[in-house]
Amino acid sequence: MVTIRLARGGAKNRPFFHIVVTDSRSKRDGRHIERIGYFNPVAAGKDAKLQLDLKRVDHWLTQG
Repeated sequence: MVTIRLARGGAKNRPFFHIVVTDSRSKRDGRHIERIGYFNPVAAGKDAKLQLDLKRVDHWLTQG
């Protein structure tokens, strides 16, 4: 089964998350099929906190 989840990146106390499509049995930060966006919880000012490729999200949601 395929899952859309957050994979942690960044450094200690500076979290950054990639939004990835992965097999549900893979580790959180392990192998992924496709990276479809990111989430930056520490973004300041005009920096984007969330970016998603909505076409690819729709594609993977229709795949199940």
